[in-house]
Amino acid sequence: MLIAILLLLVGFAILIKGADFLVNGASSAAKKFGISNLAIGLTVVSFGTSAPELVVNVISAVNGKTDAAFGNVIGSNNFNLLFILGVAGIIYPLVVQRNTVRYEVPISLLAALVLYMIVNDIRIWGASENTLSRIDAFILLGFFALFMMYIYRTMKTSGGFDDEQQIKIYSTGASIGLVTLGLVMLVGGGKLVVDNAIEIAHHYGLSEKLIGLTILAAGTSLPELATSAVAAYRKNTDIAIGNVVGSNIFNIFFILGVTGLINPLPFSAALNFDIYVLTGSTLLLMIFMFTLNQSKLDRWEAVLLLMAYITYTVYLIGLEIGMA
Repeated sequence: MLIAILLLLVGFAILIKGADFLVNGASSAAKKFGISNLAIGLTVVSFGTSAPELVVNVISAVNGKTDAAFGNVIGSNNFNLLFILGVAGIIYPLVVQRNTVRYEVPISLLAALVLYMIVNDIRIWGASENTLSRIDAFILLGFFALFMMYIYRTMKTSGGFDDEQQIKIYSTGASIGLVTLGLVMLVGGGKLVVDNAIEIAHHYGLSEKLIGLTILAAGTSLPELATSAVAAYRKNTDIAIGNVVGSNIFNIFFILGVTGLINPLPFSAALNFDIYVLTGSTLLLMIFMFTLNQSKLDRWEAVLLLMAYITYTVYLIGLEIGMA
């Protein structure tokens, strides 16, 4: 068990440094080619930092670990919204472009609602069982394609960077190299963390559902945490929040779409509570963004998000203990 803990710490170190490389390379490329921080956060960074969820979900689906697969995505999204935005917002208040409030956050809410509708076949459609079928997977991937079309239009019309932001410019090759190296380190470090976190969790007899919602969710979301924390520290707030919102959309539309296409997944209705938490968290973020200082997540609002995640996690652990 000591070796697993040590490897877990090594994984954390790789993740943090990989996030640093990724933010540097992505920010440099964005400024060099006139692409906004938000567009970079919603595409390159989000896709790269969501790679651990994709790997874990595909492996879980092939091995028949359906609760882990769903728990990983739903738990990761809750971790992203409540914990990561909470931490990033405490580091530096997150001021974002209006498009994030008007479009990206509502799209992430739509993703949660679509997921609820397609997996609750018994309750909504009167079917005999709840399943994420291949047809459902194609629907999710269809939404993902529409989202990518929207991102393409955003990238074409975005106005670039704020001139007040101090971002180091690298050559094109160096920028691409930093992004590539950062992604490799994020994926590798994330896998190292998740593998050893699962080993530790199994040692203490945790359930597949709890592992998915907590250990796997937090482990595979560490790239998002590292990337958004570093971006917030460097005051690249569009990347900090765009990374989280984009990753949540990617997780549901793309990762669950690919997972369901590979192997249809039975869905446990017990996970509906966690979808409710995801929906409520997204609505809460919209309220924060639309009220008081619009298009800004203040520190006190970030604290509330972080407290909400701690309460949610304590509830999950308490529920697990009560069922033991």
